[in-house]
Amino acid sequence: MRAVVAVLLFVTTVHAALWGVFRDKQEAPDFKGILPSVSYAPFEGTSHPDVDNIPNAEKIRADLKKLASLTRAIRLYSSTGGVELVPPIAAEFGLKVTVGAWIDKNVDRNEREIDAAINLAKRNSNVIGVVVGNETVYRGEQKVDDLIGLVKRVKKSVNVPVTTGEIWNIWRDNPELASSVDFIAAHILPYWENFTDKQAVDQAVYIYGMLRDKFPGKRIVIAEFGWPSAGYNLKNANPGPFEQAAVLRNFVTRAESIGMEYNIVEAIDQPWKFFEGGVGPYWGILNAAREPKFAWTGPIVNENYWKLALLALLVGVLMSLPILRLTEATVMQSLMLSAAANGIGAWTATVFAYWTGHYFVFGSAFALTLGLILLVPLVLIAMARIEEIAAIAFGRNPLRLLAKGPSAEPAVAGVEAFPAAFPKVSIHVPAYFEPPEMLKQTLDAVARLDYPNFECVVIINNTPDPEFWQPIQDHCRALGERFKFINAEKVEGFKAGALRIAMERTAVDAEIIGIIDADYVVQPDWLKDLVPVFADPRVGLVQAPQDHRDGNRSLMHYIMNGEYAGFFDIGMVQRNEANAIIVHGTMCLIRRAAMDMAGGWNGDTICEDTDLGLAIIEHGWLTHYTNHRYGHGLLPDTYEAFKKQRHRWAYGGFQIVKKHWRRFLPGASRLSPDQRREFALGWLNWLGAESLGVLVAILNLIWVPIVAFADIAIPDKILTLPIIASFVVSLLHFVVLYRLRVPVKWGQMLGAMIAAMSVQWTVSRAVANGLITEHLAFARTSKGGFSLMSVEFQAFWEAVIGILLLVGAAVLVVTNNQKEVREIYVFAAVLVLESLPFLSAVAIAILENSRVNAFSFWRHAGVRTLELIGLRPVAMPTVVSTSQPVASEIHREAS
Repeated sequence: MRAVVAVLLFVTTVHAALWGVFRDKQEAPDFKGILPSVSYAPFEGTSHPDVDNIPNAEKIRADLKKLASLTRAIRLYSSTGGVELVPPIAAEFGLKVTVGAWIDKNVDRNEREIDAAINLAKRNSNVIGVVVGNETVYRGEQKVDDLIGLVKRVKKSVNVPVTTGEIWNIWRDNPELASSVDFIAAHILPYWENFTDKQAVDQAVYIYGMLRDKFPGKRIVIAEFGWPSAGYNLKNANPGPFEQAAVLRNFVTRAESIGMEYNIVEAIDQPWKFFEGGVGPYWGILNAAREPKFAWTGPIVNENYWKLALLALLVGVLMSLPILRLTEATVMQSLMLSAAANGIGAWTATVFAYWTGHYFVFGSAFALTLGLILLVPLVLIAMARIEEIAAIAFGRNPLRLLAKGPSAEPAVAGVEAFPAAFPKVSIHVPAYFEPPEMLKQTLDAVARLDYPNFECVVIINNTPDPEFWQPIQDHCRALGERFKFINAEKVEGFKAGALRIAMERTAVDAEIIGIIDADYVVQPDWLKDLVPVFADPRVGLVQAPQDHRDGNRSLMHYIMNGEYAGFFDIGMVQRNEANAIIVHGTMCLIRRAAMDMAGGWNGDTICEDTDLGLAIIEHGWLTHYTNHRYGHGLLPDTYEAFKKQRHRWAYGGFQIVKKHWRRFLPGASRLSPDQRREFALGWLNWLGAESLGVLVAILNLIWVPIVAFADIAIPDKILTLPIIASFVVSLLHFVVLYRLRVPVKWGQMLGAMIAAMSVQWTVSRAVANGLITEHLAFARTSKGGFSLMSVEFQAFWEAVIGILLLVGAAVLVVTNNQKEVREIYVFAAVLVLESLPFLSAVAIAILENSRVNAFSFWRHAGVRTLELIGLRPVAMPTVVSTSQPVASEIHREAS
């Protein structure tokens, strides 16, 4: 414990030091004077001024009182809609005013604006100029000649200088416009011209000089210069609070030194300007709360930096505390978990900083809130996977795992052995329309069991065709009195109903019930090795893994077999340490007393085995697991069958969640905290991760046209980068754990990864079905080569969604070429990553019907390649019999 605490303190110290090292601190010229002019719009909130954002005199007076200490004058852009209140109030604080008349294509509004501007200029002595229109020519709302006419009209009516506000190149390219105004009001905004913050001031000074040369003797005013404090980049132009502070302090210093007249845009952030892109609301030197964004003297720093650092450290420490509960955690295990926890803390601080530093209309606030809500389970899943990596890579070896031979003894140490008479085991084999020859192999293997005291109850249910049950009945008779045959029709409750009937025919002296599927060929030592574990009276269940003997049928079956192996060699081994295994309905042994206490087989879910296993654990029984293969079954015949099986498991799992969640409440069952945690994280990691992946992918598809065509970017640091990080964690989780725990080659491992990703859509559909339905019919998994290949393409919807995600990514890249916004490129990359599970399903569906799916294709290709390079072909290994191959033979065949 002391070592673990030391590790946590070390990681926290390093985290704090990193905040200190990466604290941004920049130098810029001090400005101790007062600004000559700033743009001012007296609006608050996110409502548009043309709708319901009408200022009042009290708010304007409060604003101008604050601005009077920063500037000598203000520039307005309109003269109606409440803005007409500004000039007389500005006079109270000694502020000069440049009045603006907003000009667009609306003739009536233009008339009202011009009349109001003229009246303000006439009635207020502090008005020092009138600007008729703002970037009207640039927006294409007025032709140059028409705008000149409006300017001349106002000039005749007022005694102050009159001009129009335009981007600098409009003035350069239209000298007739310059000759018609009293002074040139040029807008120079280097951000919109893709200049960096380091180039911005030089660019502005250069353009100012160019205009002076172009129009000698003409008064030149830089009527707009500024830099946004937030938003997205535009090619090389990066907005940000440090960039804004440095640009403005450098600019005003240079401007004062050369005698430049200028106006800073703008005084106060305008959250309603979302239509001006991501940077629209963030040009103010004061934020929307009327607080200064930066200091004009001294180093440029983030005043809230250490508050964010403290938040990050606190979250990191809190998320590290569960490490203290781990049994015998190692230093490296603690180091990895604590580092991940502090990474989550840093991300939390980033989210908080973004949330408090940005303005949101309802739509963007809703989208961001929804995104963050969806990221919470994503973060929990990532943390659970990191914890599993740390436990397997750096933690102690499993203590409860039953290994074949003497190493299994510690699991039952200190418990008296069974008496000389072996306890009776009743093996139940349920079957529903199973191929007779396959089922005969299963029964023959049971007959060969090296155990003296067992019976076998074979129950065929709802299978009226005698071609399926008659050969089995005859075979049971041939095998002897140990084998009981039942042919039950109109059985309700799916497989559970059949197993209930089997229990009724079970010998009264049977203490242990064994369950195997109809396709499983068991090893002779299955009972001999595992029944002794029940010598501990606390043990209610012992589970052995599933494995398959037909992984060499095709490349598709080969990778499917690798995918199954991961669960039984990784997840089940780790869950077993907390006595929280998932029971699956084959290769399991159950104490009859435990089964009776748990209520026996229930037909209210289609995963009756997992349901019963959880109920046994909830009653306080111990369970044990071995990853030694004591039996081999058959893989699903087709990819369609593989997906149907996974759908059944996921749907049944969701039914179990709905049925059992109350028993996870404190005091509701005998589940320990570790067991509750394992089951909750297990469900979240499987059902939640797949469903969340599909939901996020579909929501991102909806966002594509908004991002591509509405100048909106998804914030990368808080939304998209975490998705990429979670994908990387999942990838590492799969690769690392497979290499450490699953004895497969690289090729099979990569294929298993594709197979695992390919069922994301299937699992998410099962969860959706579970939300809206109570019961779906039990779907038998087709095995034994009797099922026909479906004529339908088995990944149609996956293909649709996968292609749409790729198209969406392409649209984002193409439409972003002119802007080169980094967040949009990151979002496009996320779409590509999200397409991989869907495209994996497409790849397997195509593979299934392709020549390359057959191992013979690769053998012949290898022979032809050797012949082409002049080497003698080497004899290929013979195909392993489908009766019962071993893993090494399967791997050799695939190679």
